[in-house]
Amino acid sequence: MRAARPPTAMFGLVRASALIWTILALVLAPPPVSVNEDAAAVAVGTAPVPEPEDYRTEAYRAPVPSTLAGGAVVDTAAAKRLHDDGVSFIDVLPRAPRPKGLPADTIWRPKPRSNIPGSVWLVDTGYGELAPVVERYLLDGLGKATGEDKSKPVVIYCLRDCWMSYNAAKRAIRAGYKAVYWYPDGTDGWGEAGYALAPSEPKKRPDE
Repeated sequence: MRAARPPTAMFGLVRASALIWTILALVLAPPPVSVNEDAAAVAVGTAPVPEPEDYRTEAYRAPVPSTLAGGAVVDTAAAKRLHDDGVSFIDVLPRAPRPKGLPADTIWRPKPRSNIPGSVWLVDTGYGELAPVVERYLLDGLGKATGEDKSKPVVIYCLRDCWMSYNAAKRAIRAGYKAVYWYPDGTDGWGEAGYALAPSEPKKRPDE
């Protein structure tokens, strides 16, 4: 009969075998894949926002589309070039009006607004549904800004992630304006780029 190996020898063989398999696993394993977590997060969070068939009528402060059918979308650099070229800028940010019935001797201080210098502020004209008098106010303001020439360019904006500027730009296109530029970053993008903003007051609405 073959003599049995001592227990210590058996344990040594087991340890050696385990070590060999560990080395083989390390050698044969595929190399780790480098994942850019930031890029992956951005990719997940930047799904394109589709343009609606009509105007946006709710949740106006939300991500906006990157396109404008019938018009052009511009970034801050392009908006600055248009501004330097003397193109008309239209601000459509809303602002709460003085409450009706407020006593005449009551002081009313509306929220201040600083916008792109030289802009025409047509307040409250970016809602999805406009009363006829407000729509007329928008179209009259566009007409004055462009000298009643619908072929002249016009830039429309408010704040970043604000559907009101999208709505107003779409209305301008539907009204026949041929060179509508939508600046979706608005005063946020303009200020972040280091360009000056100026205190502004809106054109008076006819129904106020």
